[in-house]
Amino acid sequence: MARLPIIIDTDPGIDDAMMLTLAFAHEDKLDVRLVTTCSGNISQDKTNYNARTFLSYIGAIVEVARGLEQPVFRELEMAEEIHGESGFGNIEFPPPTLPVSASPAVAAMRETLLSSEEKVTLVATGPLTNVAALLLAHPEVKPKIERISWMGGAAVGGNMSPSAEFNAYVDPHAVEIVFRSGVPVVMSGLDVTHKAFVTLKEAQGMLEIGTEFAEKAYGLITYYLDVIKRTPFHEENYDQVLHFHDVCAVMCLLKPELFEGQDCFVETSLEGVTAGATVVDYTNRTGKEPNVHVLHSVDREVFVAEILKAVKVISDRVEAL
Repeated sequence: MARLPIIIDTDPGIDDAMMLTLAFAHEDKLDVRLVTTCSGNISQDKTNYNARTFLSYIGAIVEVARGLEQPVFRELEMAEEIHGESGFGNIEFPPPTLPVSASPAVAAMRETLLSSEEKVTLVATGPLTNVAALLLAHPEVKPKIERISWMGGAAVGGNMSPSAEFNAYVDPHAVEIVFRSGVPVVMSGLDVTHKAFVTLKEAQGMLEIGTEFAEKAYGLITYYLDVIKRTPFHEENYDQVLHFHDVCAVMCLLKPELFEGQDCFVETSLEGVTAGATVVDYTNRTGKEPNVHVLHSVDREVFVAEILKAVKVISDRVEAL
């Protein structure tokens, strides 16, 4: 079977690192042609550095392009209190060997799409600033995009405000541009990502692998345990459950049978107390044509098993470098 060509737009970020682990563990199925970095969890300087240092460490050979510094209409709000000042908690990786691309993210995306003989899927696990800029500046690329698989949004509740998920809150205008673009969108919002969790006991399976990478991966994800309790939206069992939000945007491409969702019309609130809320019309009250496939359920046990397999694959690869 031919590999699925993808571009990854990301803001590493702890769960972004786990998303990259899954994607590059499946190079037999995914052809990652470009990685671009967005500003979100941390600043552009840090997200680009983190993407390059992490990908260098796991032996990935891929172009990494620098994205836009901040949303066009809003000041950038970051999540250093969750991911740590560096974005990787207290885990360090060696300096990157992968360079910064000579092309900025939007130009690199355009070139990658237009030079592809087949359609390419965009995987976005941060604010949609880069993707929206691409679609506005270069609408000619739309026929080359198979779909956009985005981790963001929520039908019910938020983690940045009562109604908005973080990635949507940071750049709601970009979300609305993408939703109105006519390009197929799959939304892995909090409705599904809150069900895509790994228990602390399950995560300890990484330590049983016994490699440096597995220990670093475990250290990354358990960093959350010390900081989530300080957020206003933490759950009662925060110290036993680890959420792998961004992983869903790749997992749903690799294992679509694990997920359930529904085609819906979705509109984004742009201003005021509800800014960043993704309003999902589950019952077709608006009468408008669906523009987003909204995921809401996942087979958690298989999801967890696939993550542990990916950590083992990358662990073996790092050990062999």
